[in-house]
Amino acid sequence: MPLPHLPELYEQRAQYRSGVAARLAGLPVETLRVWERRYALSDTGRSERGQRLYSDLQVRRLRLIKQLVDQGHPIGALAQLPLEQLARMTAGPVAGAPAQPLRVALMGAALARRLSAGGRELLALDIVANFQQLELAPAAVAGSGAQLVLIEMSELDDSVAPAICALRQQLDIAVVVLYRFCASATIRQLRTQGCLVARAPADPAEIVLLCQSALAHEPQAQLTAVRQAAPAARRFDDQALTALSAASSSIYCECPRHLSEILLMLNSFERYSQQCAARDANDELLHQQLANAAGSARVLLEEALERLARAEALPLPAGV
Repeated sequence: MPLPHLPELYEQRAQYRSGVAARLAGLPVETLRVWERRYALSDTGRSERGQRLYSDLQVRRLRLIKQLVDQGHPIGALAQLPLEQLARMTAGPVAGAPAQPLRVALMGAALARRLSAGGRELLALDIVANFQQLELAPAAVAGSGAQLVLIEMSELDDSVAPAICALRQQLDIAVVVLYRFCASATIRQLRTQGCLVARAPADPAEIVLLCQSALAHEPQAQLTAVRQAAPAARRFDDQALTALSAASSSIYCECPRHLSEILLMLNSFERYSQQCAARDANDELLHQQLANAAGSARVLLEEALERLARAEALPLPAGV
């Protein structure tokens, strides 16, 4: 029996715990655990302590599933599909096909040495520009054809965050920032501006996956999509919902009252999330997504409540 090629062996044997695999795939680890529990998403190995271990190929598969779920595909329909079919659905590269290396502009002498000694990583990353100071980045990147800027700073503090954010806006390409020590507020600031920020991994293969993930998932584009997809305006204000809740109905299960009370809570949570998004720029994307989720649920329940109110001849507010 012929032996697999070394890259194939590496992709099958490289093992990451759930937290690392989720981060590389762009998923919250809680979401990955729910998907595994409900849909048996991956045939993973186990560590001596019983923890799930993911291979390089399995992480790639998770990233494709995340991308398709973001596009609106239900997770239940994707969970058992093979990697090749997922790649075709995303118009991405098929596993095993030769992939073009990512063109990277690099800052960090230690990181450059690690990557140059990595062997396999050189096949996945093409270092087209190298600079040692942030102010030199625009000149280094100009004309290089770089798809991504990779920055390593051992001690990442808030004094350099504005310069990195300005670089991200000026170059308008993906930025990955690796650190060893950093305040959480600085991390949030950089992520708000669309940078992928992560603790510097020990395995150079994880750096490759982080770069791939940064190109596949642009937070800034997600923020624009969220703003464009805001739900419709409210059809029932709190006064109308209170009136419907108190109205008599022939439905013994008291559905109008229950629906009205649920909508009152959704309205309140939607307003609360919008206030959080306006108050804290660092968490704007997260809270805007929460507000939109509550608004989408509200729209569906408002339609149900209107149908129910008309069927039961209950009072509806003017304009509905």
